[in-house]
Amino acid sequence: MENVWMYVLFAVGVVLIVKGGDWFVDGAVWVAEVTRIPQFIIGATIVSLATTLPEIIVSTIAAVEGHGILISGVGNYMAASEEKVGMAIGNGIGSVICNTALILAISIVFMPMAVDRKKFAPKGFLLLAAVCALFAFSFSGYFPIVGAVVLLVIFAFYIAENVRSAKKETTKGTDTERPQTDKKSVILNILRVLIGAACTVAGSQLLVDNGSRIASSWGVSEAIIGVTIVAIGTSLPELVTAITSLVKKQSSMSVGNVIGANVIDTTLILAVCSFVYGGRLPVSAQNIYLDFPVAILVTLIAVVPTVICKEFKRWQGLLMLAVYVGYLIMVTIGFRQLLPLVA
Repeated sequence: MENVWMYVLFAVGVVLIVKGGDWFVDGAVWVAEVTRIPQFIIGATIVSLATTLPEIIVSTIAAVEGHGILISGVGNYMAASEEKVGMAIGNGIGSVICNTALILAISIVFMPMAVDRKKFAPKGFLLLAAVCALFAFSFSGYFPIVGAVVLLVIFAFYIAENVRSAKKETTKGTDTERPQTDKKSVILNILRVLIGAACTVAGSQLLVDNGSRIASSWGVSEAIIGVTIVAIGTSLPELVTAITSLVKKQSSMSVGNVIGANVIDTTLILAVCSFVYGGRLPVSAQNIYLDFPVAILVTLIAVVPTVICKEFKRWQGLLMLAVYVGYLIMVTIGFRQLLPLVA
């Protein structure tokens, strides 16, 4: 009976995420139109913070549990603690890879789009700087407090850039008609945002918890669960938001959401985990030699050609999807064979 409930709750999680994402995008688009803040900015801030809540929750819990195991000193506490922390890091960096090489890639393949270089370039290069900083500070096998501080500074620059862009755009005159702002419309759209966010978070938690149990019952290791099922599961709000945005012809909302979610995953989540753990966050060889380089590669593919050409090209999406497929193959069957050569 317990096995049946795993699958039932997994399905309930999917339904909550799909419907919650639909409501949330509707509310966020209304906010963008009423305030005349560009949808890219809304996607990169409000939507991103809401859709990354699953990653924040899952990674923070894993870091707290890892710290508890470390200070307990019971049994093989070092290995057990590092395994828990591996779940936190794997979820964070795995979500960045999934968001870019799967979600953003799908958006680009189905709807290549032009971008405003002045809006996109600062955010794209801040994301690239964050991923490279994470890799550079982790190369010793531990992620230190100073690295966490650097990531938080990058996050602060990202927020400041969004505020600056929002202020600049809202000062421009526009003749576009605003949606209704009567009391009923305001209440309805606020409820859409709040209930939609709550549904995506609750649904993601159900999906991750029960997806992990299902994977464990199939004999899949915890390390693989961290960068695959957990990372993909906690990224489902971004995927649903991207699909919903494409259906509603709001592609810029999808791009802004993915960029914002990646910056938060890379800077805020891993920095918080480092502080919660007490500094010197242990980083695995797989993170250093596979996960981080792949994250840098797909970020380069997403950012550099777009800044140069001022648009997303379909080939970028196809290339990132190919990298993601190769990455999943390496994680599941290939990396353990190569590990002795790189470790």
